[in-house]
Amino acid sequence: MADTVGFGLLGPLSVRVNGEPVPIPRGKQRILLAALLLRPGRTVPADQLADMMWREGPPPSATITLQNYVKRLRQALGAVARDRVVTQPGGYLIRVKPGELDLTAMEQALAAARRAARDDAWPRAADEAAAALALWRGEPLCDVDLPLLAAPEVSRVAELRLQAGELRAEADLQLTRHAEVVTDLEQLIADAPLREHLHALLMLALYRCRRRAEALEAYGRARDMLVEDLGSEPGPELQDLHRQILRDDPALLPPPASAPAATTENPAVPRQLPAAVSCFTGRDAELAALSSLLDALPGTAAPALVISAIGGTAGVGKTALALHWAHHVAGEFPDGQLYVNLRGYDPREPVAAADALAGFLRDLGVPGTEIPDSAEERAGLYRGKLAGRRVLVVLDNARDGEQIRPLLPGDPGCLAVVTSRDSLAGLVATDGAIRLDLDVLPLADAIELLRSLIGPRADSD
Repeated sequence: MADTVGFGLLGPLSVRVNGEPVPIPRGKQRILLAALLLRPGRTVPADQLADMMWREGPPPSATITLQNYVKRLRQALGAVARDRVVTQPGGYLIRVKPGELDLTAMEQALAAARRAARDDAWPRAADEAAAALALWRGEPLCDVDLPLLAAPEVSRVAELRLQAGELRAEADLQLTRHAEVVTDLEQLIADAPLREHLHALLMLALYRCRRRAEALEAYGRARDMLVEDLGSEPGPELQDLHRQILRDDPALLPPPASAPAATTENPAVPRQLPAAVSCFTGRDAELAALSSLLDALPGTAAPALVISAIGGTAGVGKTALALHWAHHVAGEFPDGQLYVNLRGYDPREPVAAADALAGFLRDLGVPGTEIPDSAEERAGLYRGKLAGRRVLVVLDNARDGEQIRPLLPGDPGCLAVVTSRDSLAGLVATDGAIRLDLDVLPLADAIELLRSLIGPRADSD
């Protein structure tokens, strides 16, 4: 079984290997690790690290001393995780795989909650926001003596918690859980007393609990705070809500009972395709070849699962072709379109199949709390959600067949389009993939693309 590593920023700094805590000595090694984890996968210049570690100013020997602290940090991380701290030109970075850093997991859950809220899928929004909040263990990095230089990063992390709490409260109000949310909102206001929207949510929750007088008192407290601390009256949101409460506006009553969460009778319909390239040119033969795959969907004697593995080297337009065609045929897949950039050849870590599956399941209406832990169980649930449906799945920038296979739909009505620099010969041989190899654009198409990008100047020069 592969070793597991976990890094924690949402509370005291923590490192776990195979579930066991790894002690990191206090002082500069903890500052170094925290500074790297706040920018996972990105090079932090050595001079910035030195400024963080010596707030009184780096000593003349800072470069050598920093190297020694990096060496000690690697030793503290142990044999499994020491190679995560990588020396780069001019600085250092820490490699973090998908699912290993609590901050990244929290950001992903919060993003899923926002998407659900935009779709008025309030039960899912509440679940995802709750999953984000559940990752918090206390004040971020409360045991690390970070200097003011890191304050913006720590403040950003704290802001994410407020956003998750705010979104969870909005979802609960939409789901008529106004009584349960009052205490949570009071705590959020204690943490961020000048955040007007939190005061508005509390007023609305109290009013819906038939606590009209307390809702008006909450407005008075908010107004006093804003006038005293900022020297200004409440903004339009609070003032308008105050007037609505005074006249018992029917618009403040709870919404009608929310529609049930997505089920097999009423499944979520994901629309995840990024925008197509506006200046797409040429590739008529390739587009025709891709469209011919639709003939192999149910109703013919073709295989039940059709995969187009678009190969070729970097920069020949694999993604542009796939997205252009996907938008063109999206109407053939009324049950939705899924998309993920697998980052197979990105400087950052490729997206693990388990993490891509978690994203797909959220988009298919599965609450975050119901997503299984193992990749195998996620793949099984994913294929179950696609059963009997027509969904287009675009797997962009794949590295190899092992990264792709768990993401392939098992239903004959679904189609997967894979882009990769690799030929993916294994998919062709064992999974029935149809490969379309791209070369550079023909000269005439390249000139036309240049004209579309540059405009009239291309003909006048």
